[in-house]
Amino acid sequence: MKALVEENLKACGININGDKPFDIQVHNDRFYKAIAFYHSLGAGDSYVKGMWDCKQLDEFFFRVLHKEIDAKLESHWDNALRSLRSALFNLQNRKRSRQVAVQHYNIGNTLYELMLGKSMSYTCGYWANAKTLDQAQIDKFEMICRKIDLQPGERVLDLGCGFGTLSKYIAEKYECSVVGVNISEEQIKYARKVCLGLPVEMVSCDFRDSQTYNPSGVKFDKVISVGLCEHVGYKNYRTFMQIAHQHLKDDGLFLLHTIGRNTTSKICDPWISKYIFPNGMIPSLKMLSEASESLFVIEDVHNFGAFYDLTLMAWHENFNANWPKLKGEYGEEFRRMWNYYLLSCAGAFRSRTLQLLQLVLYPKGVMRGYKSLRP
Repeated sequence: MKALVEENLKACGININGDKPFDIQVHNDRFYKAIAFYHSLGAGDSYVKGMWDCKQLDEFFFRVLHKEIDAKLESHWDNALRSLRSALFNLQNRKRSRQVAVQHYNIGNTLYELMLGKSMSYTCGYWANAKTLDQAQIDKFEMICRKIDLQPGERVLDLGCGFGTLSKYIAEKYECSVVGVNISEEQIKYARKVCLGLPVEMVSCDFRDSQTYNPSGVKFDKVISVGLCEHVGYKNYRTFMQIAHQHLKDDGLFLLHTIGRNTTSKICDPWISKYIFPNGMIPSLKMLSEASESLFVIEDVHNFGAFYDLTLMAWHENFNANWPKLKGEYGEEFRRMWNYYLLSCAGAFRSRTLQLLQLVLYPKGVMRGYKSLRP
């Protein structure tokens, strides 16, 4: 087992107990069994339990994923079982969809305030001209508003509104009214506080419960969804597109912001799915395109996945700088788990294994063509 792990890591320039910052230091030989039998899940679990360390975990994952070593170590049988489970069950039905809120989004707003910064935006920032995390997030907010040609007085539906700061930006700067939809009680509580006094309504429900957040059926001028699609699941992509279409005026625009895969797959990383985002699934561009057929014309596709690396590293820096304020509540295993999550994801985006996609969709196509409004 040790020889197999050693051989595969050497292929991407990583040595066990080496002196490079991306080499791993093994403290317990059970690590090799964990990798050999449980692959991604074993790697994450053994790290959290302190069986191994790495000074630059992000760079370690960049090298492993760039050389696709993870795929060589994965069992085809394990992948087949996960694919079968995904095919047989709707892992993102209404009941299951709430698991991610309980396990991830409801674990404490103070944690997110300290990690995310002033913007409280838990999605990729836009770093083309930004020097700081806060500016990158504000630049993203502004780009979204420009891409959907937001005008004063319009009604906007924000599906998966997070902590409500994008809705707040839209209401304050563009003088629009917003309906935000979210299943996380903690995020909704925060969003209602920051949007107090603005024409913003925050509704706690599943995105499929349209009678709850839009009982009148009056259509919106614009629909946005920033960071929800990763929790929708392939069995529900068509429903997701239908709901956006159902609530959008014929001349309205729908902006979809999501992490994307390079290949079409119905499974998620088992460690991330177990500990970070239960029942999560990353769509491919093909999946989204097929789900939108006959409903929308895809007017613009913008991939700025490389910026997620910068965003995650900024979150990681904030998290660790503020750990003294958090450790009393969360403990050492949580610190290691959170660092593993943030840095492994940074490595995935750095290797371009994962992308960040912004799609602009229009029900019937923009006459004379859509003008891209990227900064």
